[in-house]
Parts: sequence; C-alpha cells; structure tokens
Amino acid sequence: MTLEQRVGQILMVSSPVTGADANSLYALDTLYVGNVFMKGRSTAGVEGIAAQVSALVAHVSGDRTQGARPFVATDQEGGFVQIMRGPGFEDMPQAVEQGQLAPDVLAADATRWGQQLASVGVNVNLAPVMDTVPGAAFAPQNAPIGTFGREYGYTPAGVSSHGLAFARGMLAAGVAPTAKHFPGLGRVTLNTDVSAGVTDDITVREDAYIQPFRDAVNAGVPWLMISNALYPKIDPRNLAPFSSVIVQDMVRGDLGFTGVIVSDDICDAVQVSAVPVDRRGVDFIAAGGTMALCTNQALLPQMYQGLVAAAQGDPGFAGQVDSAALLVLESKAIAGLLS
Repeated sequence: MTLEQRVGQILMVSSPVTGADANSLYALDTLYVGNVFMKGRSTAGVEGIAAQVSALVAHVSGDRTQGARPFVATDQEGGFVQIMRGPGFEDMPQAVEQGQLAPDVLAADATRWGQQLASVGVNVNLAPVMDTVPGAAFAPQNAPIGTFGREYGYTPAGVSSHGLAFARGMLAAGVAPTAKHFPGLGRVTLNTDVSAGVTDDITVREDAYIQPFRDAVNAGVPWLMISNALYPKIDPRNLAPFSSVIVQDMVRGDLGFTGVIVSDDICDAVQVSAVPVDRRGVDFIAAGGTMALCTNQALLPQMYQGLVAAAQGDPGFAGQVDSAALLVLESKAIAGLLS
C-alpha cells in the first residue's frame, strides 16, 4: 500500500444510512478511506438498508484499497441509540432495560440483533456501553449515558455481566462489538458531543469503574473506544483520545488489549473543537490509537491530509501509521475482509 492507502485504513468516515452523499463518496473514491460508519436514522428495514450498505461498500474495493474491504460500523445499542430500524429489525430496549434480563437471555437476544446487522453488511457495532453510572439518582444528571438509559447497571459487576452478554451475542453473529467509552463517562455531567470542558475529576488509573473494560478485554472483545473527556487525575494535560497515558499505557499496558482502539467522533464533537481538525487524527494515532472516527464527512479531508503530511515529515510518526494500518489489516484478515 502507498502511504495514502495506509492512512485510509486508519480512518472511518461517516455516511448517511439513508444514502451516501458527495462528501462520503469523495472520502472513499479519492482519499482511499477504508472504513465506514453508517450514521443517522433509517426505518427502511433490512432490505432497504442492505441496498444502501452494498452500494457504499462497492466504493471500497479493488486497487484503491489493494483488495481490503471495509469495516462497516453503526451504533445499534438499543433504545434511543438504534440507527437501523424497520422491517427485519427488532426494536431493541435501552441498555438499562437490557440490564434487567438474565445474561443468557440477553446474549440470545443480542445474537438475533447481531444477525440482523450482519444481514445488511454491518460487521462492527459500536456497542456495548461499558460505562458505570454511580446510581439511579445520579443517572438523570449524567448527560451522555444516564439521561438516555444507556447504562447496563449501577455497579461495575452489573455492567460487566450484561455488557459482556451483549458482546457475546454480537460475536456469535459475526459482528465485532466495541467496548466504550474508556475509561468511562458514567461520572460526568456534560456530553462531549455538544459541550466543551467535559471533565471527570474522580476517575484514577486503577479505578474500580475500569473493571468492565478489563473484563471485556479478557473476554476477547476485539474493539475498544476511547472517551473524549478529560481525566485530570490520570492525565491533566491531554483529552483522553490524545493521551498516551490513557491510550497506550492503560489500554495497551494495564489492560493488555491488542485489538482495534477506535476514537469516539473527533470531527463534530464540541469537546475537541479547540484542536485543529488536521491535528486530531495525528494526535490520536500518536497517542497509540488505531482508527480515527470522523462523523462529519465534510471534515474528513482535513484529518486525512493532516495524517499524510505528518507521516511524510516525521519518520517516527510514519512508523506509528504503519503499525496502526497493519493492525487494521490483520483484523480485516481475521474478519475475512481481505481479497
């Protein structure tokens, strides 16, 4: 692969689930971006959504990607966060309700939900949420998770048992689950998508609330997503996606995770707005990340060009790009996505 193609493998660009737009297609056809996130909402059902995914995937093949087909991801948690609906898709309960089921029942349910995703060509689900909200009374104040019922429970053990049941179901269906949002968003009051200055000033490096992520890694969950919050008791200088302490030392070191480390959205998220777009992907990969997620396809070219320029100017960073791209391709080989 050329440098441009390798950079494309470590990016995931969004595309509307209702149909690709010009910006999405430019990222795939011209910039060699190798992975897609289906965003928005659709009630077109299995048949309609499968057609959209198939049309999009056709743009990520052949010489542009040296035969590497894309990871196609979506957010299919349940409740308020279920991108794909309509005939053939079950209405999934929110995680706080899933947490009331017996784990074996939830695993069986999640297997069906995963099969529905696989049937339309989705091979990565950016779920389950492994954040622990510290009690039902606090949940309404926890804007990103508790407000929407995205938590499986209010103790690390409860989150682990049910989050891992969900993950097992996805794996059984051939869909890669993603444990998110490390090291946890359960204690914050603001949402990083729509607010800046989101800070968790409680969580420490060996925090008990990290246990669900450790359990997910030990159970073989292949993807892990980094939160966009600031954790001053872990790294007071860097937001989580740009912190080598969090991404490299904790995820790779403390947890021993060897899979794909994906960012949360670092294009539209207000939390990262002070960082120039062309630096965000660079800073994430430099911190030890594997794949940068951009849910604003109009901004993707800036992130792409920033990565290419940084790799051209810094052999050390170019090596980090190569390592991340290799990990993505190894993961695609396991998933049967390499020609």
